[in-house]
Parts: sequence; structure tokens; C-alpha cells
Amino acid sequence: MSIETSSWDTLWLNVNIATMAAEAADYGIVEDAALAISKGKISWIGEMQSLPEFDSSSIQVIDGEGRWLTPGLIDCHTHIVYGGNRANEFEMRLQGKSYEEIANAGGGIVSTVSATRSSTEDQLFESASKRLLALCKEGVTTVEIKSGYGLDTPNEIKMLTVAKRLEECFPVTVQKTFLGAHAVPTEYSGNSQAYIDEVCDKMLPAITDLSLADAVDVFCENIGFTYSETQQVFEVAKKYKLPVKIHAEQLSNMRGAELASTYNALSADHLEYLSEEGVNKMKAGNMVAVLLPGAYYFLRETQLPPIQLLREEGVPIAIATDANPGSSPIHSIQLMLNMACTLFKLTPSEALAGVTRNAAKALGLEQTKGVLAVGMDADIACWNIEQPAQLAYQFGVNPLHILMKSGQPVV
Repeated sequence: MSIETSSWDTLWLNVNIATMAAEAADYGIVEDAALAISKGKISWIGEMQSLPEFDSSSIQVIDGEGRWLTPGLIDCHTHIVYGGNRANEFEMRLQGKSYEEIANAGGGIVSTVSATRSSTEDQLFESASKRLLALCKEGVTTVEIKSGYGLDTPNEIKMLTVAKRLEECFPVTVQKTFLGAHAVPTEYSGNSQAYIDEVCDKMLPAITDLSLADAVDVFCENIGFTYSETQQVFEVAKKYKLPVKIHAEQLSNMRGAELASTYNALSADHLEYLSEEGVNKMKAGNMVAVLLPGAYYFLRETQLPPIQLLREEGVPIAIATDANPGSSPIHSIQLMLNMACTLFKLTPSEALAGVTRNAAKALGLEQTKGVLAVGMDADIACWNIEQPAQLAYQFGVNPLHILMKSGQPVV
């Protein structure tokens, strides 16, 4: 069968490719390979010896000189839109201050909510742009951005509007997640149910009317929201046909992941205290386990997620930065690859799958992103490495050579 090459826009030659295809072993490696792009999509991929004839005068030909191509990386859990910072709390903890003392001094999420509310949209955009750019420089082409530091209707809308602006101004796909149920604001202190009613009756309808959310998230935890309050939010999200995800089992087992599975949730995130029953329910619900080694590291946690059980049950594992001012002020996806291996004992191929195909699935984007294959988006990272394991092996020396978004070079 002849292959139509006249529509090709760009052709990579002399590359090695980690396709990250699920059905392939490890990285899905194709060595001494070529890859063609047409209209922002991958149109051909294979070994150089199988490359069909093409007219080089009408195609941009890139000699990869033996470098490696992977899918553009995906950070599927971030909170990069916020005001202020919490460096003072970091210092206070290291001086021996307790969580209660820090909270009484106006610290914790309350301080971030206050700073976010007092920031203008432009100020939030400017600070978030720097964080997003740091991710892009390390190979990220898709990022999820959660709200959750506004905790009232106008400020949650402001945060999600900034996330939308970031996608318009940067060569990156942004998935916007409404996390109004992140914490109870001070004006509802002691009355979490009244605040959840506000989330369901006012915030979600307003945000849906503006088409500002791609998904809905809830922090289901003993310092967050109860099982029944989480269920209430999920019911409203279902009404608006918005997919759900959940912060679950980070500090205790509240069975949040089990609840989320009954709503066909995209993912459950954190999961240090996930039970065997929770793993089974996630498997049955076709969910992704999003692990966040940055938060585990920064908070000095000791309870590991049940990684071997997730492996045995075939629950896809994604990895993300959880970039946020309080528990993971980290904006390096390459560091997360290393930490996934060193702290969580994932293999380098599992870690890379965690920021490509499994991260795409955690965002509901697995039909277009996360794998290098014909028909997929041409979001591609080209690396100065000799083998894919190097991406998880070291950090601090960025091996990114070229980053392409929809077939166009951006870094």
C-alpha cells in the first residue's frame, strides 16, 4: 500500500523514539527511526529503512542526529495560579513551630487564600506565567491547573480565567479543574456544610455558565471535606456533565477513591493511605492513580502509597508535581521523574509513562496525547540523551533540545 507523503509538513530523521505505547514493552522503543507530521498530527512513524519516498523540497526535514523523541510531558496535577508564597511558614517549621502555631499566626491555606483574593487577575497571570514557563522548559506541553485558593465565586472565576489566559498565551494545553472544595474559608469556619452548599448552588453553576472548567475536584480528607460532602459536589458535577477527580487518602483512609470510582472519576490523587479495597475499586472504575512525590518529599511523609498493589491490579500510575505554595513548591517535572524512582521505587519506564500516557488518561486526553503514534497530536520532546532512563536518572542538567507543540517548535 502506498503512503501519501505530499501532506507531510515536517519530517524527523535519524532519531530514536520512545513511543510510550501501552502495548509495547517498556518505552515502546523504535531505534534508527523517522517521524512525520501533518497539520499538527503525527502522520508516519517507523524505522528509517521503511521510510517511503518523499519530496524534501516541500517538507521541513530535521536531522535528529541520534537524539531521542518522547511525547511532550504532561503535568496532570498542579495549583500554579495563586498569590503570595509560604516561605515564612517553611522557615517557621524548621524553627520548631507547630502547625497550630503557624495557623494561629495566619499561616496555612488561609494566607494563600488571602493573597490570592487580594491579587488582580493580571498579577496572578504574571506569577503563574513564570511557573508555567519553568515546566515548559523541561518538556511539558500539557498541564492541569486547579483553582481552590479563591474559595468564593468571583475569586474562583478569577483563578480559572487566569488558567484560560495561560493557554491562550503559551504553547501549552491547559486543563482547568474547579477545586472550590479545597478548604473551608474563614467566613464559613465551623460550618463546612454551608460552604459546600455554596460550592454546589452558586459556584459550580456560575463557572459552568462561563465554560471555565474541564473537571471538578474535591479534597476529601479529615482536614478537608467529608465523604458525604464530596458526594454532594460530585452529584452536581454529574448534573453538569463534568468529569470528576479527587484528592484522596493523603492523610487517612476516608474511602474517597472508592466513592470517586462510583462516579467514573478520571483519577484519585495522593493515595498514601489507599486500601486494597480502594485499589480494587479504582481498577474497576478504570481510574488513574496520580502519585505526588514532591508533596511526599516536602512534607517528610513516611507512609508510601501502595505502589506494588497498584502494579499488581493494573491501575495506571501517573506522576505530577502538585506544584503549590504549601506542600509542594516545586516546578520541575524532571525532578518528579527522579523522585518517583528514588522515593516511590518506580522504574524509569514507569515514571516516564507516568508523565506521558498515564498522565494523559488522568486528564481524559488519552485519545490525542501521551503517546507517539499515527493520528496523535504532534506534541513532541527531543532530548540530548543516550537512553530514556537518563530522564529519571539525573536532574539539574536539562537535556531538552527541542520541544514541539502541535508540530511547531516552541523551545
